[in-house]
Amino acid sequence: MRKRAHHPEKYTVEQRYSLVHKVIYWMNKTGKFKTIAYGQENLPKEGGYIMYPNHQGKYDVLSIIFTHARPCSFVMDKFKSHTVLVREFIDLVQGKRLEKNNPRQGLQIINEVADEVAKGKPYILFPEGGYQFNNRNRMGEFKAGSFKIALKSKAPIVPVVLYDSYKVFNSFHVGPTTTYVYYLEPIYYEEYKNMRTAEIAALVKGRIQDKIDWFNSQKAESKS
Repeated sequence: MRKRAHHPEKYTVEQRYSLVHKVIYWMNKTGKFKTIAYGQENLPKEGGYIMYPNHQGKYDVLSIIFTHARPCSFVMDKFKSHTVLVREFIDLVQGKRLEKNNPRQGLQIINEVADEVAKGKPYILFPEGGYQFNNRNRMGEFKAGSFKIALKSKAPIVPVVLYDSYKVFNSFHVGPTTTYVYYLEPIYYEEYKNMRTAEIAALVKGRIQDKIDWFNSQKAESKS
């Protein structure tokens, strides 16, 4: 992983992304994790787009990458990006490290990601910014500023629902674990271009919450 990450000139984007897939596969197999995905048909077939998921824990990015066929990248907290394996994952997909207390660097990241998305690269961006341990599929507030990238790139927004993802690395759960990824229908630029970032955040959060409520109802019915 480090060899390919440190020498991107020797390996294609597809080769590096394929390696990430293989590592996640073996991680899931040995850890007895299973991820089921729905809605891949909703993903735009061409061009860049931004996936905005709810945030549950350390497994979130891996669950999306594992179920996302096209090479994509992500933005994460720089402080948390230098741990074992995380460092290799973010470098392999050439992700962005965000310094949360550095507004100037944050603006630079916004510009860089918007430019790459406009040129056709899909990105994962967590609008909550962080997560709580054992959050039980609850969402926090969406930061409106994270949607500046969408407005700047004029790219489709894909709301992504993560369900039970917290159980893998961020809970007291033990034993085999099944998590879910649901790619909702994209929100195209024409639909949100006249909205303020706070309004876009509320729209995306509302659609994700609706699907989480649906998952909760399905779980309740299966127990009854």
